[in-house]
Amino acid sequence: MKTSVCLASYNGQQFIEQQIKSILAQLSENDELIVSDDCSTDRTLEIIRSFNDSRIKILSGIRYASPIRNFENALKHATGDIIFLSDQDDVWLPNKVKVMTSYFKEYDVVVSNCSIVDQELNVIKEKFFFSGSDRKGFINNLYDNHYLGCCMAFKKEVLDTVLPFPKKIAMHDIWIGLCAEVFYRSIAVDDVLLLYRRHGGNASPTSEKSSASLCVKLWYRLYFLIQIGRRALLWRKK
Repeated sequence: MKTSVCLASYNGQQFIEQQIKSILAQLSENDELIVSDDCSTDRTLEIIRSFNDSRIKILSGIRYASPIRNFENALKHATGDIIFLSDQDDVWLPNKVKVMTSYFKEYDVVVSNCSIVDQELNVIKEKFFFSGSDRKGFINNLYDNHYLGCCMAFKKEVLDTVLPFPKKIAMHDIWIGLCAEVFYRSIAVDDVLLLYRRHGGNASPTSEKSSASLCVKLWYRLYFLIQIGRRALLWRKK
C-alpha cells in the first residue's frame, strides 16, 4: 500500500526542514512526499531540494495565493493508496503513519488528535480535541469543524468526490470533512500523533477563531450545504 503525503508550502524556511525530516522517517522507499510550493520567496525550495531524496516531488512555479488551491494542486498529483495532508511547520510524531494506516481496514477517512505547541515545540495544550465521539456528525462539523487538515488521512478514492474543490469554500479541510461525513466511513481517533505548531505566521488559520461576521459565517455554511447537495447528485449517478 503506497502512501502519499501532500504538503503545501509557502515561505516556510523556518520550520519546513524539521517537518520534512519527521515525515520521511516514516515513509517507505515506495512512498512519496508531494510538495506544492506557492512561489516562495525565501529559502523554502532550496531547503527542500537539499534533501536530495527521490521520494520528494516538488511542484512549483504557479502562484495560488491560497492554501486551498495549493493543497488542491498537491492532491491532484498524489498517486498513493492512502493520502496524508501536511502543513509545513508542524512535527509528526514517530508513530503517526503506522497508527493512522491501521484504521483503513474499516474506514476511509481518519482524523487524529494533536498537541498544540509554540514555535519552540513547548506544549501549550496537550490535546486539541476532546474525545472522538464528540467530533463526529455532519451537522456538528458544519457548525464547528473537527477535521483539522494536518491531522487527516484518507483513501485515494475520496478524491473522486472532494475534487475539484468548490470555488468559494472557507477551507479545504472543512470541505473534505463534510464530504467524509456524508459519503464515506470516517473515524476521529484520540491518539495524539502530531505537534501542531502555532507561531503567529501560519499559512493556515484553521485552528484560530474566525473574525468573520455572522452573515459571512452563515453564507459559508449555506454554500457548503449547496455544494454537498451537488456532489450527492453526482454520487448517485456513479
